[in-house]
Amino acid sequence: MITNEQVMEALKDVTSHDGKSIAESGTLQGVSIRDGKVFVALLADPIDPSAMEGIRAQVDKAVRTVEGVTDVFVSLTAEHAPGSAPRSDATGQAKKQRPERKPDGDPIPGVRHIIAVASGKGGVGKSTTSANLAVGLSKLGLKVGVLDADIYGPSMPRLFGTTTQPEINDNQQLIPIEAHGVKVISIGMLVDETQPMVWRGPMVMSAVTQLLREVAWAPLDVLVVDMPPGTGDTQLTLAQNVPLSGAVIVSTPQDLALLDARRGISMFEKVHVPILGIVENMSYFVCPHCGGRSEIFAHGGAKAEAQKMNVPFLGEIPLDIKIRELSDGGNPVVSEAPDGPHAAAYMAVARSVAEALQTGGEASRKAPVFVVEE
Repeated sequence: MITNEQVMEALKDVTSHDGKSIAESGTLQGVSIRDGKVFVALLADPIDPSAMEGIRAQVDKAVRTVEGVTDVFVSLTAEHAPGSAPRSDATGQAKKQRPERKPDGDPIPGVRHIIAVASGKGGVGKSTTSANLAVGLSKLGLKVGVLDADIYGPSMPRLFGTTTQPEINDNQQLIPIEAHGVKVISIGMLVDETQPMVWRGPMVMSAVTQLLREVAWAPLDVLVVDMPPGTGDTQLTLAQNVPLSGAVIVSTPQDLALLDARRGISMFEKVHVPILGIVENMSYFVCPHCGGRSEIFAHGGAKAEAQKMNVPFLGEIPLDIKIRELSDGGNPVVSEAPDGPHAAAYMAVARSVAEALQTGGEASRKAPVFVVEE
């Protein structure tokens, strides 16, 4: 088993720009080890992160000398090191402000559209919706990929029934796993699913950026990004780094979920991401024995909210044991039971999203710049 001490010993001769070891200088932000894979986070100047590429290469080379290491992932964070001096404003007063980050904002080569599937809260079935939406778009003839951006709770390996670890091509890019007609990548493919990702925000943001830009996605018509719940770091990182063609909001019908969905819509609108529509998941339940219909979480709330906020309503997905059983077994219902009513509901959502993307044409939204003041 690889230990943290072995990795630190391998890194002791790697120095920062000030001549000190990267551990002493604060450049080394964190080390995580999972199943022979070593993840290293380095502090970079947010104004010019490219200046760290040489040190990044040295770290990669040094860690690979440790016996048992099968792969190395070195990410660059843009946080200030502890104790760094705040900048001053025009009056000379200290001002605790992070330097303005210059986002790439460039499309991913070979990827025509990137869409985010999001929710304001967890537990509404966003990941299941993402998986079936992706398979549905594929069945419409599009080349589709899925990026699992939920670093703390990755679901796509289980939903797509794959435990295969991605390989790396000659360009040092991860090769996504193909399952059910789509390309899939997730941090869950790189670590043991039983192990928690105990990472701070900067490491998570760097990981998301690398999964976006250091994966051999091309060629794709649509990259579906399964977002974590909420409106935090990952959502802003995605909006900042790539031009999103739009966002799909998933909610259940009850007022509590709709309140959070409303926040999600507002967040995307503030960063100028078009809302492709709202999906009402767990909309109703039909008893498989008597055929009676029960609206467990109420019904129609998402449609009413869509009308209220003047965004498209994409459809209703029932609460059904078949969707749950197939999802747990790694078989999205759109793939496993394409002629059933549940697949038909997801396909209706997929058609609406495909039409919206076609109408909108190529994504032209520029990624916004965020300046965070403390």
